[in-house]
This record gives sequence, structure tokens and C-alpha cells, in this order.
Amino acid sequence: MAEKRRTLRWWHILLAVLALAGAGVAFAYQRLSIPLPESALPADYRPDVKNGERMYFAGGCISCHRGIGPFVELPAGGRKMKIPGGEIVPPNITPDDETGIGKWRPIDFLNAMRRGLGPDGTHYIPAFPYTSYAWMRTEDILDLFAYLKTLEPVRNEVPLKTARLDRFALAFWKWLALPPRPFRDLPGKDALWNRGAYLVLGPGHCGECHTPRNGIFLLDRNRWLAGAPLLTEKGDAPSLRGLKKRKRYKDVNDLMQALKYGEAMGYEDLSAGGMGEVQSNLSRLPDADLKAIATYLMSLD
Repeated sequence: MAEKRRTLRWWHILLAVLALAGAGVAFAYQRLSIPLPESALPADYRPDVKNGERMYFAGGCISCHRGIGPFVELPAGGRKMKIPGGEIVPPNITPDDETGIGKWRPIDFLNAMRRGLGPDGTHYIPAFPYTSYAWMRTEDILDLFAYLKTLEPVRNEVPLKTARLDRFALAFWKWLALPPRPFRDLPGKDALWNRGAYLVLGPGHCGECHTPRNGIFLLDRNRWLAGAPLLTEKGDAPSLRGLKKRKRYKDVNDLMQALKYGEAMGYEDLSAGGMGEVQSNLSRLPDADLKAIATYLMSLD
């Protein structure tokens, strides 16, 4: 009889756990399926296109969204990219009305970047690194959108890759993965360090490749930038920690020069695993931003 009661108690516990899990999934789906309202936009916002261009290169948008043929220098999409379990074709993000983001509103772009939601409520798969972009300040996201709107519109229809995961499961994953708020400066650190941390964490989304993931593909924050297997190809993204101790770079200026000039100036291993294109994009940033990134990375033990 006692054994029967213990078995029944475990079944009750299991059912309670399942009920709580189901409630959590339902809550996450409801919360993250509701787009941000227009009131989320800052009042009297005026776009800074120059800053948007800076965010464009900090984020390396062209690396994934690069077009083909005559549109190779525009983010018209169309190139295949490997992801775990298959491949995707990144979409067209030029301001074409029919096949790009020409009809998108600023709030649509903010929802895509901060919540991984399309204008029609689609839950985007996390090959689009919105879990990093969600750290970005609203003004930077809107400036990026304003810059994209200045590009030449390209008509190139790219079918949207839908998630294999059930949309409820994806919403729950996003609930676990998305940061609770945009980046805030860390007290006790100077403006240069905080600027570098922001660029690395948010627009640069460096952690997406350089941080290990757990069994459900969440970034392991306890091993932040400690190196990880590449998800899109064979090999590993190296650790970005202890760069001076490991004698990768002598000091902040040395790393800054590497980010600016890459292998053209003798800095080796800056073309493997797609890093060559990353460095090419970063080289378009102002020296002040490169110094900030280098300052932050060189501070990591």
C-alpha cells in the first residue's frame, strides 16, 4: 500500500510539472507573439542615417544577406547558408516594396530585431540573431532601418524559411533566450569599455559564434566568448578571452590594428571561419569604435 501511495505521489508530481511547463509555454507564446506597439518608438525620433550605416557594418548585415550577380554588394539575399539540420537562404532586406522591406514600418523592424517577429506575426528562426540584436538600443535599431531604406531596392523574392520547431516551442525558447532589456552601461566601467561591450554583445553579435551553447542551443553565459564549434561549417570559433595572456595580441592598439587591417597587415587567422568578412565589415567602423571593441575584448580574462 505504501509503495502504491509513493507511485501515485510521483505521478501527481509529474502531472504538476507537465502542467507548469505547459502553462510556461502558453505564457511565453502569448507574451512573445504580441508585437511591440507604436508607443515603443521614442517620441520625436529623427533618424541618424550615418549612425545606421555604422550599425550596418558593426552587424555585418551584408555577410548573410549578400545578393548574387550584379547585386553582390547589396543585401538582396539569395545565397544559401548552412544551419544545424539543413540550410536557409537569408531574405532580401533592400527597400523593395514587394520582395524586401520597402513596406515595413519602423515598428515592424523593431519587432523583428527585438522580438524575432515578422510584420505578419511570424516567429523567425534564430539563424537571424535577434537574441543578440535585442540588446541594441532602440535608436540604433531605428537608425539601421533608416540606413537600409537608403539602399537601392532590388526585386529578389526569397521564400521565408519556416521553423521546424512548433511555434509554441520556438516562442518558449525565445522567452529563455531573449534578454530582458536593452544593454545598460556597467557601473564602474568607463565609457570606452561600455561602448565596446555594447558593440560586441549587441550589433556585433560576437557571442553567436564564439560562445558555447547548451543542449537546447541557448548561449552558455558562464563561458561567454570562450570559443565554440561553428554551427555553419566545420571547425571552431576561437576563444576571445585571455588574448594578451595567450600572446594573441600585445595590447589594445595591437588588436585594434588587427580589426582594422586584418591579414593585409600580417594579422594571421583573421580569415578562417568567415572571420575575413567580419573583419572587412569592422574595418568600416570609426577608429573610436574599433578601440572600444579592442578595449573590451582585451579586458576579458
